[in-house]
Amino acid sequence: MAFEQITDVVAFHAEGPVWHESWGGLRFVDMLAGDLLTMDESGKVNRLATGSKIVAFVRPRADGGYIVATEKGLALCDTPHGTPGEALTLWENDIYRMNEGAVDPWGYVYAGCMPYVRNEDTLGTAKVWRISPNLEAVEALNNVTTSNGLDFTPDASLAYYNDTTTRGTDVFDVDETGALHNRRVFAKSGGPSPDGLTVDSEGNVWVAMNRAGQIRVYDPSGKVVEQYQLPVTGTTAVTLGGVDGKDVFVTVSRENDDSKGAGAVWWMRSPVAGQATRTFQG
Repeated sequence: MAFEQITDVVAFHAEGPVWHESWGGLRFVDMLAGDLLTMDESGKVNRLATGSKIVAFVRPRADGGYIVATEKGLALCDTPHGTPGEALTLWENDIYRMNEGAVDPWGYVYAGCMPYVRNEDTLGTAKVWRISPNLEAVEALNNVTTSNGLDFTPDASLAYYNDTTTRGTDVFDVDETGALHNRRVFAKSGGPSPDGLTVDSEGNVWVAMNRAGQIRVYDPSGKVVEQYQLPVTGTTAVTLGGVDGKDVFVTVSRENDDSKGAGAVWWMRSPVAGQATRTFQG
């Protein structure tokens, strides 16, 4: 199996791919442009400006529409293709911006941030929030620098998380309310920068290794069972979707990558299906 490029170069900093039937296929963000991009079944990519300078991730809502992470908070839209309206501001400080997030098995949103400038003064100063369906935000993690991929096992007992600065993937126990506990190292990257991740239907953890052009697959014990090399380096995130859940989509940024195909979406087929895309219950 090998990845192939399936779109033109359509983004500067492509991130956060997620597949859902409500919007007709794959949706991802051009993060630093503040735009949502949707690829339909024909492969055509449509762009929607959100009005925010940053758009970090997007997820479907259970009753239709979507929730999207903006520079400092979250915005909602009641329809799949409409323009969102700001609904929640999580902080005011201009030092930070939103980066990555996820929906948990309880229908809450986890949203993490990062400093615009990463240095000794900002190391460990970012946070992750858990936001309820009625938009009540609770601080879930602190002492974070570059909050990135987060996803849950099929039985909702574990959550995997990347703070890219640590050069590793951590794992948490998840209690019956959805809270995270007992953070510990799951796997060290050995050098590459762990970025977005997803957990498949068998509990394997797929991690995009940014600046290395790799998608690495760990089994639940932390052993690398597959590693795929792309001909680009700016791999930012990976997801599984499609009608049968076996389409693998990878977004690639041009921010630090001038390779041919950077800024496009890449695709292959997986032998294992992903989990169904979780929807925000608000």
